[in-house]
Amino acid sequence: MKHIIHADLDAFYAAVEQLDNPELLGKPVLVGGRPENRGVVATASYEARQFGVRSAMPMRTAVRNCPQGIVIAPRFTRYREMSRRVMDIFRSFTELVEPLSLDEAYLDISAAVNQAEGRWPLGVALELKRRVKDETGLTVSVGVSVSKSVSKIASDLDKPDGLVVVPPGDEPGFLAPLPVGKLWGIGPKTAERLKSEGIDTIGILAAQPPDWFARVFGQRAESVRQRAVGLDDEPVHTERVTKSVSSETTFPNDLSDRAELRRVLEALADGVAGSLERKGLQGRTVTVKMRLADFATFSRQTTLPAPSSDAAPIRETAWRLLAAELTPGRSFRLLGVGVSNFAEANAVRQLSLWEYGLTTEAAKSADDN
Repeated sequence: MKHIIHADLDAFYAAVEQLDNPELLGKPVLVGGRPENRGVVATASYEARQFGVRSAMPMRTAVRNCPQGIVIAPRFTRYREMSRRVMDIFRSFTELVEPLSLDEAYLDISAAVNQAEGRWPLGVALELKRRVKDETGLTVSVGVSVSKSVSKIASDLDKPDGLVVVPPGDEPGFLAPLPVGKLWGIGPKTAERLKSEGIDTIGILAAQPPDWFARVFGQRAESVRQRAVGLDDEPVHTERVTKSVSSETTFPNDLSDRAELRRVLEALADGVAGSLERKGLQGRTVTVKMRLADFATFSRQTTLPAPSSDAAPIRETAWRLLAAELTPGRSFRLLGVGVSNFAEANAVRQLSLWEYGLTTEAAKSADDN
């Protein structure tokens, strides 16, 4: 039987700042870009979350909600260092570790569990939490079950410093009373649509007939239905395939100057090309993401004649896409460049970061399917 842990460090960036500067302990900490530079919150301490502050919130809004909050610029070199220490601890329990980000990972601890010797999943999870705390000073919330999707939901239910174990066979009962939006693959828009049909818990969702799932979820119907009853055979992957490489930047002030926009866009394209080269990837699809002064956000994409990692075709294609959107009176708040549709897709995925409020940010998006 599989035993899967989902481990999630609590308010990671803020916790590292409080660890390095004890004067911040017990105080509302907002890690992210400056409010005057249109920064956003990367992580808020739990003291700040009591005021409604959350990740990805504009820093101006966060400071308005929590005026006593202490705004700190991200230190990603330090966060990566601490993440490596935590991941090393995880790997001392099992070689099957799947990092999802700097502060989050799946662990397949099946080999570490030996019930004949009294080594149960709960004991492994408690030992993991103890070692992370003792060796790094950080707390980690842990969910344990026989599947990735249930463990991820469990780890989020008792934060901070949580531990939730779902015994084998208890998955349907554990999931049934939870909000439908907790289920993997159900984004906010889908959750709202389901609620409009009276489906507001995972249990009600699981009770729907197969033809209903087919109508609502199409090709995803069976995978969503199985997850709703706690069935998930997805293994822990130690390597992940890169699907896209992208970079974006938010401007301190809206830009409308054609020459300046081209300069920024080409710098982004050069950065993406460099990442492709380092990863040994060549892509065919170039995408430009745009956000206007009124916050309208859209993207344009096109396909190259042949896969490439060279800066020149990526720059030229990206500029052609942007130039078509440069109409009189239109100004831009954000630009991004991405490349996908790779000819070589066997490279390990780079851990994604939101470098909130910095000049160039690693782009990260989650589709609401």
